[in-house]
Amino acid sequence: MQYRFPDTFWWGSASSAPQAEGASLQGGKAPTIWDHWFAIEPHRFHQQVGPADTSTFYQHFRDDIALMAQIGHNSFRTSIAWARLLPEGRGEPNPEAVRFYHAMLDELLARGITPFINLFHFDMPMVMQEKGGWESREVVDAFAEFAATCFQLFGGKVKHWFTFNEPIVPVEGGYLYDFHYPNVVDFRRAATVAYHTMLAHAKAVQAYRSQGQDGQIGIILNLTPSYPRSQHPADLKAANIADLFFNRSFLDPAVRGEYPSELVALLREYDQLPPCEPGDRALLAAGKVDLLGVNYYQPRRVKARSNAVNPASPFMPEWFFDYYEMPGRKMNPHRGWEIYEKGIYDILTNLRDHYGNIPCFISENGMGVEGEEKFLGEDGQIQDDYRIAFVSDHLRWVHKGIGEGCQCLGYHLWTFIDNWSWSNAYKNRYGFIRLDLESGERRIKKSGEWFADVSRRGGF
Repeated sequence: MQYRFPDTFWWGSASSAPQAEGASLQGGKAPTIWDHWFAIEPHRFHQQVGPADTSTFYQHFRDDIALMAQIGHNSFRTSIAWARLLPEGRGEPNPEAVRFYHAMLDELLARGITPFINLFHFDMPMVMQEKGGWESREVVDAFAEFAATCFQLFGGKVKHWFTFNEPIVPVEGGYLYDFHYPNVVDFRRAATVAYHTMLAHAKAVQAYRSQGQDGQIGIILNLTPSYPRSQHPADLKAANIADLFFNRSFLDPAVRGEYPSELVALLREYDQLPPCEPGDRALLAAGKVDLLGVNYYQPRRVKARSNAVNPASPFMPEWFFDYYEMPGRKMNPHRGWEIYEKGIYDILTNLRDHYGNIPCFISENGMGVEGEEKFLGEDGQIQDDYRIAFVSDHLRWVHKGIGEGCQCLGYHLWTFIDNWSWSNAYKNRYGFIRLDLESGERRIKKSGEWFADVSRRGGF
């Protein structure tokens, strides 16, 4: 069967400043929480690889963007590093950063690649973390100033802006499950971080609209459908609560401008609501997005808890459900994640039916593989047929959603080039382009050549 996509469809990939730029303390850039955490606890990082080098995009962006054009990109998302542009967190921009981001944007545009620019990808400047990070309303205001500076400097070249990528991840990692700095386990503080993040988002949206710019502003959310083990009422309730915590806590304020009343009632019942101030409600209502980025990797499967909660344990979302491993599930054996392609369709139809069919695009989807060198062909090219199968199987469901009226405007793979990740370094490779860690050489994988063909033909 032929799968044809609209002529205007966005084909590309996604990356981020902290995972690809490198030069993490060069060019006037100030430390982020990652530089600080690596300095004090390097053992928490895979093979003790920190944020300093990553994928060297800062030095090699022209060559990398040429490769993007070669593999059929008409769009590309990355982020602006707050700590690079404003080393003090506020105040005057760093001229070297301004030059770099202008040069990068010019290069993308010269190659016919539309830039999608995100403002926060887990990389809190350390000077802002010392003020409390997202627990602090001062930092919320500073972020709005950073956003306004970006819009003023680069708005003539960027028409697709995003405030946050996966804003729930710093909440989960930094304040609930101890996999990101500052390694706090405290739900009420986590709720405050989540709430202030959405206030910061709304202030950035306001700043953008007040400048009268002619682009779109949105947010990128990792939406993970919560599937119940069965249709038993207890399993259905468990899945609904998981959905409230992990999806609707950001989706509803971003798209509807308000929080789900069920979530507010639940947190009130357990005395976990963050402190609110007059004016917050109106601010959130003013933060509704024009465009939604959807990151999808795997489903969440849950069931009713099978035993009682220890009341002395820290309050957690898992007080309300257990995770469930579905028999016969299809797995990515390298990453330990379930592969469930229909999930991407279920997200799109949910947005169509319950969120006003907001314009959206798949902003991340991808397959991480450990030890990818074992798929190196005789010609030195990675033969990643598994990635081609993964992408095409997901695109079939995207195509079905579009055919049924979902406003899905594009597909970006995570990621363009094998890049560094927070605690796994380069263990799992995701890129269309192989990065040789010793030499820095870039080499297109088989999936990159396939994607170039799909993009040029508008389908497969």
